Amino acid sequence: MPDGANLSDFPIINRGYNSVFSPNRLSIGLVVPIEGYAIGAKPTMAKHIEMAQLAESLGFSALWLRDVPFDVPSFGDVGQMFDPFVYLGTLAALTNDIALGTASIILPLRHPAHIAKAAATADVLSNGRLILGVASGDRPEEYPALNMSFPDRGARFRDSYRYIRALANDRPRHEGHQGALNGTMDMLPKPVGGRIPMLITGGSQQSPDWIAAHGDGWVTFPRDVTSQHRVISEYRNRLAKGEAENRPVMQSLYVDLLDDRNAKPRPIHLGFQSGTEFLKKYLSDLQDIGVNHVALNLRLNARDTKTTLKLLAEELLPDFGIRGNLS
Repeated sequence: MPDGANLSDFPIINRGYNSVFSPNRLSIGLVVPIEGYAIGAKPTMAKHIEMAQLAESLGFSALWLRDVPFDVPSFGDVGQMFDPFVYLGTLAALTNDIALGTASIILPLRHPAHIAKAAATADVLSNGRLILGVASGDRPEEYPALNMSFPDRGARFRDSYRYIRALANDRPRHEGHQGALNGTMDMLPKPVGGRIPMLITGGSQQSPDWIAAHGDGWVTFPRDVTSQHRVISEYRNRLAKGEAENRPVMQSLYVDLLDDRNAKPRPIHLGFQSGTEFLKKYLSDLQDIGVNHVALNLRLNARDTKTTLKLLAEELLPDFGIRGNLS
C-alpha cells in the first residue's frame, strides 16, 4: 500500500467517476479506437461502435478518447480521428453504463467556454458518465496552426482550468486572459453531479503541488512498478500535506497479447508484449501500489481485436472483481 493511502474515500462527483475509481481497487478500461493498427497513423474505425458496445457488455469500466486535432507526421498517431466531443455524444447515445473519458483534452488549444459547454452536454446526455482528462499539449506543430503560443501553454492551461470550474456555478464570475464572467450570464446545461470531474494529465506544465491541489485525479504514464510506486506515493503525500481529499491515479498501457498465456514480456512503445499471466501480475502489482485504473491501448496488438477483448474478459477481468456478459 503506498504512502498516503490512508486518506479518505474519493469524492462523490458523478456516475462515471465513482464507478471507475475506488480506493485500493483497480478497474480496467480501453483507449479508443479499439483496434490494432501497428502500421501507419490512421485506424480504420471499422465496427468502432460494435467494439465499444462489446467492451461495455464484457465489463470494461471506461472508454477513453484522445484530442488530436491534426495529423502531425512526427507524432505518428491520430487517435480515433473523430472530434472527441462529437464522438462522446455518439457513444453516450449508444452505450448505457460504461464511463466515457477523455485522455486528454488539450486546454490551451480550445476556448474554455466551448470545452465547458461540450463537456456538460456530454455529461448530461450520458447521465453523468463523463470523466474529463485535461492536458497542456505536447505537439508544438499544432500551436501556430491555431495562432497559439507553445511556450506559455502552462499559464493558459491554468486559466482555462479555472474558467471551466467557474462555469459549473450559477451566474459565474471569473477574470482571466481568455475572458471575463461578471455574474450576469449563465451557461447551461449544468453537469449532472454539480461539476465535471477533471483529471490532470502528466505535468501539464504545472507544479506537483498545483496538480495535487486542483485536480480530481491524476493521469500518469506507464513506468516500472517501483518507479510508479514512488511517484504515486509522492502525489498522495502532497494530497495529505495539503489536507485535500483522496483522489485517484490512472495510467495508460499499450499491450500486445500473445497466444502463449505464460509468454514473458518484451518491451513495446509505452507497454509490453506478453501472455495474459504476466499482464495479470503487472496489473495486480499496480493495484497494490495504489493505481486505481488502467486504460489499455490495443493499437499494437496483433491478435484479432474481438478475440482479445473476450480473452481479457475471461482471463483478466475476474481477477479484479469484474464480470461481464461472456455469452
